[in-house]
Amino acid sequence: MSFKSIVRELREMKDGIGNISRRGAERKHWSNRTRSHIVPDVALSDPVEQGQWANLPPELLLDIIRRVEESEASWPARSVIVFCASVCKSWREITKEIVKTPEECGRLTFPISLKQPGPRESPIQCFIKRDRANSVYRLYIGMTPSEDERDKLLLSAKKIRRATSTDFVISLVADDFSRASNMYAGKLRSNFLGTKFSIYDSQPPIDAAIQQPGRLSRRFHAKQVSPRVPACNYRVATISYELNVLRTRGPRRMHCAIHSIPLSSIQEGGSAPTPKSFPQSFDEKSFSAPLSKAKESATDVSSSGISRSAVTVTSQEPLVLKNKAPRWHEQLQCWCLNFKGRVTVASVKNFQLVAAVDPSHNVPVAEQEKVILQFGKIGKDIFTMDYRYPLSAFQAFAICLSSFDTKPACE
Repeated sequence: MSFKSIVRELREMKDGIGNISRRGAERKHWSNRTRSHIVPDVALSDPVEQGQWANLPPELLLDIIRRVEESEASWPARSVIVFCASVCKSWREITKEIVKTPEECGRLTFPISLKQPGPRESPIQCFIKRDRANSVYRLYIGMTPSEDERDKLLLSAKKIRRATSTDFVISLVADDFSRASNMYAGKLRSNFLGTKFSIYDSQPPIDAAIQQPGRLSRRFHAKQVSPRVPACNYRVATISYELNVLRTRGPRRMHCAIHSIPLSSIQEGGSAPTPKSFPQSFDEKSFSAPLSKAKESATDVSSSGISRSAVTVTSQEPLVLKNKAPRWHEQLQCWCLNFKGRVTVASVKNFQLVAAVDPSHNVPVAEQEKVILQFGKIGKDIFTMDYRYPLSAFQAFAICLSSFDTKPACE
């Protein structure tokens, strides 16, 4: 059988009409979900009906999946690779062996890719759509929105205003913002003035000690909490905006301390922590839950289960990012930054982040000048987000969300 025939068979698997199929409910689920989120990187909890492809020799299977991975470089075509991993255990193990991290290949495949560092050379280009009516922000992969609106959703966040703070709850899917869900990825929390933010991850960072808080805040009875629910938020970064006491004109000034990434990651020969899987277990039941249960009220978004926060304590100096200073353009009478065509609308939210290092850190000049994250406006409620190593998509998205919060004391 030719390679094109194999790819066609795999595409039929995605639509639920190939020889390798699941139960009717699961097939219906995949058809509805392929455009909304990346399939979680988890083992299947139920046995899968296996067809003629399940017993292929390992050498042939390795060659097939490698050729599929090389040919399908972008979404939505890359979803075929995800479905290769969904056939059976042997297919899954080989697929995970072949698919590299974003740092190595510059591509996003499984959900864990969103928690892994981006590529070192060219950034991953994404864009954010803001839904003002529902206070929801959605991150998609791609340079700009497509005309057919079939863009690949990576992450979504819901803004929740509280009496003394604002929360942005981040999810892997578009419509489930409950902490009691397996789709919960983390959150961003601000102080009362909107000048300081903390990024919380749903999973503990790698190679870092965790300092547990002394007090536990119970909002629900323990029996109501699923054992699969992440019972803790780990603070992995802090963001601070400088106060504009004199009310002078100019862009916002911000600093980001990424406690989960050591400064050594941008030094010569350094590496950033790279998680390989999610700590909590996912199962197929979490995908087939009715939407009525997923669409909870804003009051329930971050208050289900046991609320606990832990602080990440690293033995090494953390990476600190600062916004790149813009230059004043005399003719245009405004502050300007070179976004290389990725930002087209002037906005106080636009920024570029570079590493804030001291000469004693021995960081190469090229690394000091490299833009690690840039964010800017291109249209009404549409913004671009480009990130690279050592930030992950989750960390970059959380930093960008801080720009959407009201900051009267900084402007």
